[in-house]
Amino acid sequence: MTLNIENPAAKTDGSRQTLLMVSTRKGAWFYYGDSARQTWRTDGPHFLGHIINHLLLDPRDGRTLLAAAKTGHLGPTIFRSTDFGRTWQEAAKPPAFATVADGSGGRAVDHTFWLTPGHADEPDVWYAGTSPQGLFRSEDGGVSWAPFSCINDDPQYRRWMGSVQDGTPDGPKLHSIIVDPRDAAHLYLAMSGGGVHESADGGRTFAPLIEGLEVVEGFAPEDAMFHDPHCVRLSPSNPDRLYQQNHCGIYRLDRPADQWRRIGRSMPAAVGDIGFPMVVHPRDADVAWVFPMDGTSVWPRTSPDGKPAVYGTRDGGETWQRLDAGLPGSQAWWTVKRQAMTADSRDPVGLYFGTTSGELWMSRDEGRQWECIATHLPEIYAVETAELA
Repeated sequence: MTLNIENPAAKTDGSRQTLLMVSTRKGAWFYYGDSARQTWRTDGPHFLGHIINHLLLDPRDGRTLLAAAKTGHLGPTIFRSTDFGRTWQEAAKPPAFATVADGSGGRAVDHTFWLTPGHADEPDVWYAGTSPQGLFRSEDGGVSWAPFSCINDDPQYRRWMGSVQDGTPDGPKLHSIIVDPRDAAHLYLAMSGGGVHESADGGRTFAPLIEGLEVVEGFAPEDAMFHDPHCVRLSPSNPDRLYQQNHCGIYRLDRPADQWRRIGRSMPAAVGDIGFPMVVHPRDADVAWVFPMDGTSVWPRTSPDGKPAVYGTRDGGETWQRLDAGLPGSQAWWTVKRQAMTADSRDPVGLYFGTTSGELWMSRDEGRQWECIATHLPEIYAVETAELA
């Protein structure tokens, strides 16, 4: 299947555009910002009516786009473009679990949730995480996918994954696939539920990385089944530091240690440290941002008290600052999903997030001032950035 998309206008003055790739429950949108990030051109909708969980530009070649889609007539699939979106082709072999020999007990991919480009030394490699939890790899730039590593069918990992009906909205997920920029064989991933896991041998084996993480009261913290990491991020400027937004708080891990430390304890008590997205500064490992939500009682998944705010740290989580200038001061009952907040690499860093009510917000000064650049979109699932010449 081929879909057409407008090609972005070429720049002739040497300036760079900021591209926002917005994935929603009803399709995808592109927003092209000028060199000052002051004005934005809208391109979309694309894949209208398709559920788009993730849309990503390959940073290794700057032209290949992959879109994780779920359609009513095609089911879960991946679309790929090699001409910067002028045309899209469906993957010849989307992620799918291996067939069970006796025809019983098998699993089916409901949707691909997460896409990660491989290491810079492996230009055609991509990884994908699915719902229910599965890990897949492509070695041909996203044309065909195969189950990867042991975890999809390993009995211990299957137990940690729990039931398909585990209470996670839209199903349990494998996400936060991270490739160490220094070593293609060093991988991290997270499962909701099922914990954080690490491989040092290119995915042949994985081991849990859950020490220090808390779980819901009454459950055993030593059992990976009861861990629900929402988002794990590696610091681009210091790959030995990881941050995590968890079902039970905000954490930091400094390798080679294996013990996570809960840095969300210093968040205001009235706000708490529960949320979904986590963003790390591209050049300063001590700077990170989160978007808290109301995680009390029945988990309404709204902004606390209807007053949304980003919280930022500039000292590795020792202290946090509320960053809400320009955001609604009351009666804003939306929140931000785990893939729907991101940063560009400009100076100062631009921050972007999309809401469950279909608004797209940006800050060109690292969160000090916010402005809304789009409204009335479908529920936003993911926001990614890229810079274009």
